[in-house]
Amino acid sequence: MAQFDVYRNPSLKSRAAYPLLMDIQSPYLVDLETRIVVPLTRKSNFSDKNLGVLTPVIEHGNEDYLLLMPQISSMPSHLLADAIGSLEHCRELVLNALDFAVGGI
Repeated sequence: MAQFDVYRNPSLKSRAAYPLLMDIQSPYLVDLETRIVVPLTRKSNFSDKNLGVLTPVIEHGNEDYLLLMPQISSMPSHLLADAIGSLEHCRELVLNALDFAVGGI
């Protein structure tokens, strides 16, 4: 597991709304049994609505997603199986969204 890896949402209940999860947990916290994740939803589900810095648009697999930082969560790491990609190149967008959610800056 690596920071900014993307996984298919293992929850049958929420997968339609949030098909992907991004692991944003620090690589230094490898001994925890949970991972901090942020859901990604298809931008097309929200038309042209987004909250700017808080929900940046991120492209993955030729599709635009909104990173839903307000819905940050944790989940058992064993539920995240087989990363389907990495969004390391979006590091700055992700950290800006987290900073805005926590500090308003």
